[in-house]
Amino acid sequence: MRTARALWLVDRLQAELREEPVGDCFEDEVIIESLFTGVSRGTESLVANGAVPPGEFERMRAPLQSGAFPFPVKYGYAAVGEIVAGAPDRIGQTVFCLHPHQDVFRAPAQMAVVVPDAVPASRAVLAANMETALNGVWDAGIMPGDTVAVIGGGVVGLLMAFLAAKVAGTDVAIVDVNPSRRVIGEMFGCRFLSPDETGPLAGQADVVIHTSASAAGLTTAISLAAFEAKVVEMSWFGHADVGISLGGAFHSQRLSIVASQVGHVPPSRRARWPLSRRLAKALELLNDSRLDHFVSGETDFDILPDRYGAILADPDTLCHRIRYR
Repeated sequence: MRTARALWLVDRLQAELREEPVGDCFEDEVIIESLFTGVSRGTESLVANGAVPPGEFERMRAPLQSGAFPFPVKYGYAAVGEIVAGAPDRIGQTVFCLHPHQDVFRAPAQMAVVVPDAVPASRAVLAANMETALNGVWDAGIMPGDTVAVIGGGVVGLLMAFLAAKVAGTDVAIVDVNPSRRVIGEMFGCRFLSPDETGPLAGQADVVIHTSASAAGLTTAISLAAFEAKVVEMSWFGHADVGISLGGAFHSQRLSIVASQVGHVPPSRRARWPLSRRLAKALELLNDSRLDHFVSGETDFDILPDRYGAILADPDTLCHRIRYR
């Protein structure tokens, strides 16, 4: 029987590789040998720190997760690999699948989405983040000519800025405390501002996107929103309480704060966009070599348990790629 090695979180910031059987491949399944996986720093940090609230244990399960929160748990959702068993016409396909960090795995055939020929497998690990960003842009309702402020220059924030900048006539500003994000933002035609430089933008943004998972970031987001503008909250705070001031301009400006979460397509598109169509479109949107700059490092799977905590703790980490071959 084929066996696999998978990354398991066994306690707070403690990871190990475990062997497990892959099992037989049934008619509606495929077996995939991993080429790359991506570490989604924000969500995986919360999981690795045991910070998933008990009330969210079921809702926050990854699609093919094993184990249970808080520990032990096998978690992750950005795997790219090659189909080695399944329907004959699928053998050899390079696919993306929402699966944890594992060197070979079995998955439902419909979850193995073919990576377009124009997108390298090494870049396709960004597909889940791009899907989240695409969903967020839909929730934000960004229109031509809008002034858009993105608070937080992590992977999702930068991808949303990348997509927003493609809308005709938009003026997109990225706000982050890390100056290293400037190069990537300006590459997409966006402005970059530190929080101390946002004064001229205060009360001017038609749409504000918040991704920093911090109270300070959300306060900044509210301060930048124009009259009757929308603040789209992309962050997942885990069990942290968030204190923000809703005095000042929040009521007089008639602002809205709305949550965007990738588990559901926005109502305006839900009838026409099943999750499979959205993921396929996210993969297509990765056909841009500039997005290779989102990969901030790479680690061999064999040594991932020793490096995992440091990867999550590094503030310069965007997408950290795990290599299997």
